[in-house]
Amino acid sequence: MKKLVILAVLSAVLAAPAWAADQTVTLSVPGMTCAACPITVKTALFRVPGVKKVVVHFRQRDAVVTFDDTKTRAAALTKATANAGYPSTVKQGE
Repeated sequence: MKKLVILAVLSAVLAAPAWAADQTVTLSVPGMTCAACPITVKTALFRVPGVKKVVVHFRQRDAVVTFDDTKTRAAALTKATANAGYPSTVKQGE
């Protein structure tokens, strides 16, 4: 009976979905050249499902994005900024 219970618990644990984790990446967005650019970049990033927080730094030409890694990936973020006219890359060390 103990083996059956242990097997049932182990099966339930292995069948459970992976827990979502928030990830944060910093995107380099060198094409931001005016004060209105960060608004466009921020709007484009918030349209990506799973994005929870966006902070855009105009002077540093970057965007710090926190997202649910079960709903999106960094590639979707860079695609969103590129589609808005602001190609970006994930900064090294991220």
